[in-house]
Parts: sequence; structure tokens; C-alpha cells
Amino acid sequence: MKERREVFPGDEVAVEEEYLASDGTFASDGKIYASQIGMLELDREEMTARVISPNPPNILKERDIVFAIIADTRSTMATADVVATDGNIRDVGGETYATIHVSKISPGYTDDVSKELRKGDYIRAVVIGTKPSLQLSTKDEHFGVVRSLCYRCKSELVRKGKTQLHCEQCERSYPRKLADDYGNVIF
Repeated sequence: MKERREVFPGDEVAVEEEYLASDGTFASDGKIYASQIGMLELDREEMTARVISPNPPNILKERDIVFAIIADTRSTMATADVVATDGNIRDVGGETYATIHVSKISPGYTDDVSKELRKGDYIRAVVIGTKPSLQLSTKDEHFGVVRSLCYRCKSELVRKGKTQLHCEQCERSYPRKLADDYGNVIF
């Protein structure tokens, strides 16, 4: 059986002798308090006290599809700043600094990250881990670079084939791990 009522941050909702603090609550001096506004749920079967927010934060979890900007590349990994979650208009809360290991970039063998991703590339990726740090993968054909600018003239690069981007102004081509819809993603 579950008891429900609306609570505000700081409201005392239970005592630790009867319930365990769960999502949206915290324990202090033997009492359980709400840490967010929402509906208190006292679960008498699980013996937990939790607060369900009507507008929960956008905290990343495994299998979330995200958009990120490559911050740096090394031979065995890339780092990226996650800027959005696909299908969610809310800002991302919590950890947004992520890594992509060279083995998680492409389904084929990749010997150097810089042949697949470059600093400043906008990518679509899937979250494959959140602990101890945020880890992403772009192995699937729907994941990879969705937008890129020429590092020389800052013109938008145009897709040429399955793995090449071309700068029409500088007349240079660059290899990349491209998403299947490169150039069709609107930010």
C-alpha cells in the first residue's frame, strides 16, 4: 500500500525507524526530509519514502541518446561535452563531460581517433556508462558526426560518400565517422 501527498523541500516526511530515504529525499538526525517539490510516496511494502517530481531533472542514464561537441582527441579516446538529450528540451543536469574510447567509435577497426572525430564536431551518441564517468559510443550507423566545420575557414563541411567530408571553399576532404543523417540535424 502506498500513501501519497504533496510536499515541499525541507518538509519532514518520515522517520528512519520506519522508512528508508529514497529518490527525492534525504535523511538527517533520524528523520527523512523532502529534497524536492512533488508527491510523497510512502511505500509500506518496500518501506521507502520517495518524492516524485512533476518536472524531473534531465539526468543522463545508460541508453540515452545525446548530442555532444568534441572537446579534444587523443590517439585512443575523445572527450566531449554533452549539450542535449535527443527528444528532451530540458537542459542536461549532472555530469556532462564524457569520453569515447577508440573501440567505441566505429564498428570496424579504428587505429586513431582523429581519423574519425575532430575537435568541434557535433556528434550524436549513445550513453553506454555513467559510473565512474560518463562514457559514449558512436558505433551504430545512426551515431557519429552530425555537423562539422572546416578547421581552416569555418565553412560547413559537406558529405561526400559514406566516410568523407569536403570543404567546398578550401577544396579539402577529411575522413569522419558520420551519422547516417549527417547535415540533416537541426540544433
